[in-house]
Amino acid sequence: MLTVEKIGGTSMSAFGEVLQNIILFNPNRIYNRIYVVSAYSGVTNWLLEDKKTKEAGIYHFFVKKQNYAQKLEELSLKLQEMNATYQHLGLEVAVANDFIQKRISDAQKYLESLADVLASGYLPQENIYQAAREILASIGESHSAFNAVNILQNKGYNATLIDLSGFHDSEPLTIDERIRKYLAGIDFNQTICVVTGYAKGIEGIMREFDRGYSEVTFSKVAVLVKADEAIIHKEYHLSSADPNIVGVENCRPVGMTNYDVADQLADVGMEAIHPKASKPLEINGINLRIKNTFEPTHEGTLITKNYVCPESRVEIITGSDKVMILDIHDPLMVGSVGYDLRIMQELEKHSVSYIFKTTSANSISMVIWEKDAKKELLEALQNKYEAVTIQEAALVCLVGTNIHQPGILARTAQVLAENAINILSVGCALRQVNIQVVVERQYFRKAISLLNQCFAERGAVFSK
Repeated sequence: MLTVEKIGGTSMSAFGEVLQNIILFNPNRIYNRIYVVSAYSGVTNWLLEDKKTKEAGIYHFFVKKQNYAQKLEELSLKLQEMNATYQHLGLEVAVANDFIQKRISDAQKYLESLADVLASGYLPQENIYQAAREILASIGESHSAFNAVNILQNKGYNATLIDLSGFHDSEPLTIDERIRKYLAGIDFNQTICVVTGYAKGIEGIMREFDRGYSEVTFSKVAVLVKADEAIIHKEYHLSSADPNIVGVENCRPVGMTNYDVADQLADVGMEAIHPKASKPLEINGINLRIKNTFEPTHEGTLITKNYVCPESRVEIITGSDKVMILDIHDPLMVGSVGYDLRIMQELEKHSVSYIFKTTSANSISMVIWEKDAKKELLEALQNKYEAVTIQEAALVCLVGTNIHQPGILARTAQVLAENAINILSVGCALRQVNIQVVVERQYFRKAISLLNQCFAERGAVFSK
């Protein structure tokens, strides 16, 4: 059985547990496993920008023509300090330090060349900035993958580093071509392959997928080697609700679900897997398993193409409080063909995608991400339509493979009403995989907890 396994940044930072709970956990299954690894936790934030707070990383110092060389030197010292923390696992710290120092030195030379080209004005700025972003992003995964292989080799295992960053490879390959070239001829029965989550390609993996690139690499590797199963190791289970909201004791691993549910989760920011990474797996019939790094004996959650829960139940309660509800009202809307098309074209012009949409005769309400509710978009809509209102909100979702039963929506409304939580808007598509409820933002956590108690906490079956 050949598996391709993705190890996230938080797990990689706890590499002792990764060795014990994943790579060396089953002595009879050391080989025939390909690991696609993320950078250590926080490293990509230092290189690019903080994913949550947007605090500037080295990339932004490059864009602003500030002292990015000094920031690279500071990063080198940080990563060398990080190396020292893995010495007890068998890492040759001096060798690892030499590797990262050289990689950062080479990256600085590349960035200096890009800065010269940028100053010449011969190429569009955006192309130069995107190249800089690619160069910087690749450093983190090369660092963690190199260390992992060094530790495994020093423990006596045959391990192979597959550095897809192509840092010293000028051959113009697509991402798929590079993966195929670098994995060609490797006998997976005889070696542990550690693959960088970043993969260089002429199409630019960050241009296409930005911070979701490591899962895309993982997916592409799994498809190209025709893996029997793809596995993502996270620091938590795919659970019936966010344990940070409802408490670990009040949620449970999902166990089984399908790719449609995984897409619903990604749409509201709770990614089991990046949607552009899940599609190739689904199309090629490769099942995906989500496992908890720190519970190695637990089977985790298996995601397949066609699974439907035999009983009707809500599998996951999720959502986001980082959204706004945008309402467009116009008396001319009623009976007018293509009215919402013109609104959608305005959203497209501003690169805004909605998460939820409902309509009435004279109004269209949409939920969009808070970060997309920019002044320019609102002004453009206000100039075209009679009344445009926007307010802070939260989106709460009841997701499952088999929730197409009478009464689930009624019980949802009842539970919220009994606790004085007003529903601002509600909707679901015909397939009824995801029932979406919009509430005031201040009630988000309370709504999640209440609905989790009602539907998901004990895996309650809903009576037909």
